[in-house]
Amino acid sequence: MYRILATDGMAKSAVAKLESMGYQVVQEFYEPDVLKEKVKEFDAIVVRSATKVRVPIIDAAAEAGRLKLIIRGGVGVDNIDVDYARSKGILVENTPNASSASVAELAIGHMFSLARFIGIANVTMREGKWEKKAYKGIELSGKTLGIIGIGRIARETAKRAAALGMRVIYTNRSGHKPEYDPFERVELDELLAQSDFISLHMPAVKGQPPLIGTAQIAKMKDGAFFINTSRGALVDEDALCDALESGKLAGAGIDVYQEEPCKNQRLIQNPKVSLTPHVGGSTREAQNRIGEEIVQHIIHTFQ
Repeated sequence: MYRILATDGMAKSAVAKLESMGYQVVQEFYEPDVLKEKVKEFDAIVVRSATKVRVPIIDAAAEAGRLKLIIRGGVGVDNIDVDYARSKGILVENTPNASSASVAELAIGHMFSLARFIGIANVTMREGKWEKKAYKGIELSGKTLGIIGIGRIARETAKRAAALGMRVIYTNRSGHKPEYDPFERVELDELLAQSDFISLHMPAVKGQPPLIGTAQIAKMKDGAFFINTSRGALVDEDALCDALESGKLAGAGIDVYQEEPCKNQRLIQNPKVSLTPHVGGSTREAQNRIGEEIVQHIIHTFQ
């Protein structure tokens, strides 16, 4: 019997399907020092963002010789030492298609929240305040959205923004413009200067400094809005807070943080920030699709 460890949970439908096929699924979170021992007992491990699969855990699994597959339920695999795992003969897969729509909708949701003061107005209303004159917002239609990255989530975000009447431009590291892409590609500095809203959709690269820091923010439009539903490591949070406090940026919508759970009180307490606790892919639909992709990876590996 093949044993599957899901450290950060798995959709019930996926668990039921795997169990019906004879797999044993254990849903349990372990701290790294415990996981290093437990991983020896499983043929596959499924993680989300909370579990980090680093060299010591991979070494322990490789020494035991049982683990054959690591699956990241989501897009980014920066919480797994992918190349090292593969060098030890362990497959690493992810579920890149499942949560794209959900993350894109959250990015758009943060834009609406900032443009119309939805988040902070909700707070002040509950405090008994009626601050109607303070919440004069803007329309998204007619504004320029600059997207950094042009992967699956970025494309889904771009389509939704265009449907709202926004002009969409983008930049990417490779400089390649996909043939199917109807949007305008520009260099990063041009994107920063032109965009009313900037949405970040890039993977984090281990060991590299933040992509967005003081220098990049200085090139943005005064009064621009910044959205990050990608990776917290891509942004210098202190530089972002400085820009919000000075008025350089009008607001920020943040779902991911340098440290999670987030302890940065400057960010958390700033009324110009729309905050969510890394829930980009946390919809029922996305979780079911992620579960389906996980099942397919397991079947492909073990059958």
